[in-house]
Amino acid sequence: MTDTMGFDFNPEAVILGGDDFPSHSIPLGILRGCDRIVCCDGAANQCEEQGLVPWRIVGDGDSISPDVRRKFDSIIRKIPEQETNDQTKAVKYLSEHGVHSIAIVGATGRREDHTIGNISLLHEYLNMDLNVRMYTDSGMFVACRNDMHFRCPEGASVSIFSLGAKRMHSEGLAYQLYDFDRLWQGTLNNAVGNSFSISCSGDYIVFINYENRKIRE
Repeated sequence: MTDTMGFDFNPEAVILGGDDFPSHSIPLGILRGCDRIVCCDGAANQCEEQGLVPWRIVGDGDSISPDVRRKFDSIIRKIPEQETNDQTKAVKYLSEHGVHSIAIVGATGRREDHTIGNISLLHEYLNMDLNVRMYTDSGMFVACRNDMHFRCPEGASVSIFSLGAKRMHSEGLAYQLYDFDRLWQGTLNNAVGNSFSISCSGDYIVFINYENRKIRE
């Protein structure tokens, strides 16, 4: 049975990263609609500035302001190891506490290297058997395995980043998929209607734009 996925998501927890605070209504709605906001270290400063209340603050604790540290001392979970970033520390903390459905916001925008790293980590979370989606101010990233069906705005721009998937085939995209051997080869596609399907064996990351922003003819 093929799973269906769209922008709508009711996660058990939302992780707020320390990059650009979301401004689009979709990530903002997900963030403000969740009772469990987990801030990645200094993201707690932004959370406080925006009038939101963190549920937990996870990280190495090196970028939390003194005022925020004093106010939320009881919910800070300091994890000093440097083998993983604060985003992954937050994901692992939630997984260890029985949370498997997670949205990530505020994880892109300030540094391109951090952005690429944070997006690539979605595959690690898929391998942890977690349902994790990343929402930016332009669209949604999600790591997938095997066959999937996606709902989207009609004509939305879509990019697929293969992680070694085989026998890739699509329905509802302007340009047919194939077994990509370069990371860029599945980018700059478009949905023909308001949904599309991918069939394959293996893993890949999908990006879907919130609006219809057709990139090429």
